[in-house]
Amino acid sequence: MGLTSNNVLLLAVLSAVLLFVGTVWLWPRLARRNWRAVSGRVGLLLATQLALFVSVGLAANQAFGFYADWADLLGQETDQGVVVDHTANGGSGGPLQVVDTRRVKETGGARPRVGGQIQQVAIVGRTTHIATRAYVYLPPEYFQPEYRTRTFPAAVVLTGYPGTALALVDKLHYPHTALKLAKNGRMQPMILVMLRPTVAPPRDTECVDIPGGPQTESFFAKDLPDAVLAHYRVGEKPGSWGVIGDSTGGYCALKLALHHPDVYAAGAGLSPYYDAPTDPTTGDLFHGDKELRDRANLWWYLKHRPASDTSLLVSSSKVGESNYKDTLKFIERVKDTRLTRISSIILESGGHNFNTWRREIPATLQWISGRLDDR
Repeated sequence: MGLTSNNVLLLAVLSAVLLFVGTVWLWPRLARRNWRAVSGRVGLLLATQLALFVSVGLAANQAFGFYADWADLLGQETDQGVVVDHTANGGSGGPLQVVDTRRVKETGGARPRVGGQIQQVAIVGRTTHIATRAYVYLPPEYFQPEYRTRTFPAAVVLTGYPGTALALVDKLHYPHTALKLAKNGRMQPMILVMLRPTVAPPRDTECVDIPGGPQTESFFAKDLPDAVLAHYRVGEKPGSWGVIGDSTGGYCALKLALHHPDVYAAGAGLSPYYDAPTDPTTGDLFHGDKELRDRANLWWYLKHRPASDTSLLVSSSKVGESNYKDTLKFIERVKDTRLTRISSIILESGGHNFNTWRREIPATLQWISGRLDDR
């Protein structure tokens, strides 16, 4: 049974309940002061607390999508996400391969031209040789005959770290929300490319081109759009692409839009931060390269580099988010550029979690839809 399985969570909760009942039931028999009774009490208490801890951890992982499976949790993933393609043309199948399809839940239609479709894809970067999995949402219009020659705007949607791409589908409900908004005329039909920024697991690369390491920024700025364009009917001009992310993905979204306005016409950061951290999950991202270090700092970039012709959206909460004051300062810093456009979603309260982001996603999709043009 997988880490995110409901059966695993149910088993953990049932074990915790049974251990609690057993502790209460057996406690009188273990009230003596000999070593066996003391050992029994200690064992029962430890087992009960461990079961409770595991139950809470599994529930939190299901809610926030921290780890995809047991190997991910234990740091034992065998797929490191970086491959070298030795063929001259990058492989006969192209840089993007569809490996599975599924319907959009709760749409009332199993046919793609009615409810759209979600495709699980494998992507290999032509230049960076980064390999990763993603989910691509195709709106119903993509399959309808009257739209067969039309191209569609696309938005890259990123998780936080470590995150799971499937959480964008099943927990944050991006495809279902986009479908509902488009049917109600509140946004245009769009293609969503959903994945995590952790393309070299378990390392958190912060969407940086690491010297001698994964070229993550180049993957998102060049290889990913190229792979999607080669397979789907997506608009090719700069105004056709946007990027959305939460937490680490939010920082990446803002950075990609600022650094590559020729690719991303809009970037939305939900609960973002504004500078790449350095910690045990990232390792040494810059290897002493001050220019690279400065470039990853959005505060520095806005002050010292020419303003980017792009649109940004940031979100925070007055109560519950640690980035609230920084977000207000960031808005003012962007306004000073007089070219980069800035919008915001500020909630009265809301934590750094899926529930808060679900409240922000409909407005975010509407916002980014209004800033993209496939024609």
